Amino acid sequence: MRMIANIRGPVPEREDLADDSESSIYERLRDDIIHGRVKPNERLKVAELASRMGTSTNPVREALQQLRGEGFVIMTPNRGARVRPIDEEFVRDICEIEVLIEPALTRWFVGIVTKADIEELERIEAEIEALNFADQAKHSNLDLQFHRLMYDRHYNRHAVDLWVRHRQILWAISRRFPTSLSRQSNVLEEHKELIACIKAQDAEGAAQAIAKHVSGSGRHIIEHMRLARLSSQQ
Repeated sequence: MRMIANIRGPVPEREDLADDSESSIYERLRDDIIHGRVKPNERLKVAELASRMGTSTNPVREALQQLRGEGFVIMTPNRGARVRPIDEEFVRDICEIEVLIEPALTRWFVGIVTKADIEELERIEAEIEALNFADQAKHSNLDLQFHRLMYDRHYNRHAVDLWVRHRQILWAISRRFPTSLSRQSNVLEEHKELIACIKAQDAEGAAQAIAKHVSGSGRHIIEHMRLARLSSQQ
């Protein structure tokens, strides 16, 4: 089973994906879809993709199956694969799943947390506050460290792996938009509230805090997507 310790962090945006030999076919196709380099409902022809990426057809087929499982690609009998629109509904669906997963992971963490864990959470949070959103990629990496500290040791690796995949997707989408000042303030307050609940051994309070945190991040992304869509229609 794939372990979370091997999960890669945020990947810089690529303009010419064919030149990025370090990226898997799956990652390259996913990035194309998220950033609109392949259009919603566009056909994904295996032979054409293999030729473009300089590979055989088997890795492309495997990547399309993985993307299908994650909801990025729709496959229809006798019509092949096409791109699912990355819209507000797509993000809403992911966030609704995360509101179920992350509180469960957080409740479990409160039951095993140590003094060293709390000190490390506070150390990472201090770095997040000192950075003050000056660098989006650095902030995301610190935020990933913060949450992984809580989830890394959980016994349900399927749930943790799903959280990681969803986080990667939301990161790829959200990096297209600036973080509003109000959301920046809310993120910091939500982290502090979460740490306070963990220190108090308040598992239910921590679960509610993380649910609020996930919901707020989802609403922020969806609102940016909605505004971008309306702007493009004018």
